[in-house]
Amino acid sequence: MQLLSGASASRFPSPLPLFARVRPRCVSRYSSASACRAASSSAAPVGDGGARKPWLFVGLGNPGKMYQRTRHNVGFEMIDAIAEAEGVSLSGMQFKAMVGKGRIGDVPIMLAKPQTFMNASGESVGQLVSYFKIPLNQVVVMYDDLDLPFAKLRLLPKGGHGGHNGMRSIINHLKQNRDFPRLRIGIGRPPGKMDPANFVLRPFTKKEQEELDFTFHRGLDAIRIMTLEGFNKSATFVNTAQSSEMLNR
Repeated sequence: MQLLSGASASRFPSPLPLFARVRPRCVSRYSSASACRAASSSAAPVGDGGARKPWLFVGLGNPGKMYQRTRHNVGFEMIDAIAEAEGVSLSGMQFKAMVGKGRIGDVPIMLAKPQTFMNASGESVGQLVSYFKIPLNQVVVMYDDLDLPFAKLRLLPKGGHGGHNGMRSIINHLKQNRDFPRLRIGIGRPPGKMDPANFVLRPFTKKEQEELDFTFHRGLDAIRIMTLEGFNKSATFVNTAQSSEMLNR
C-alpha cells in the first residue's frame, strides 16, 4: 500500500558544496543537547584527508502538496528534520530524487527524497546506490509502518518489505538484496474497518504532529549516533527503551 509525499524546499538554507565539511548545526527545533555534544566533539578540522563513502539516508513518501503531512509521508518528514538540524539543503535533483549533501561531524552524508511516488521508490534509490557506489550497510531507508504503534521507532539492520510497496520496489531494484538498514516509523493501525490505503493518506491532527516532532527528535539522535558511533549503538538507543515502553502500554 504505497502511494505519494510532499517536499518543502523553501525551509532549507542555501546549498552546500558536495560533502562540504561543516560542524553540526544544533540550533533547530530538532536538535537535542546530548546529540549536539556528541556530533560537535567528533567534528574533525577542515583539511584532514581520507575520502570515504557517504551514508545515504532515504525517506519514502509521495511528491505534491496534497500528500504533505500525511501518514504515508513520515519518511519525507524525517529527512526534512535531519536536513533542518544539520543545515543540509535538499535543493538538488538526481536520479528522480531531491538530494542534499553535507556532513555530521566529519562523516559525509547524503539525504534523498525520491519523487517517483511511493510504489516506484526503487527506481531512484537503486540508481543512487549504484552511481555513488554506496555500501548497502550505509543505505538507511525511513518509512511509515502500520504495524508499529503511532510515533514509535524501530531500527533494523536488514529485513523484508513487510507488505510496504516502497520497500518492495527498493528491494527489487537492489536485485532482491535486503541487507540494508531501515528506520520504521509507526503510524498505527486504521480505526474500525477503514481501508489502510485511505488511512495512510490521512493528515495528522495537531496533537499527533506534536507527538511526531518528539519522534523526529529521537530519529535525529539515532542518525547522529549511527554516523558517529556505528549502527549497533544507534539500534540499541532506538530499540531498547522503546521495547520496554511497548511492553508497558
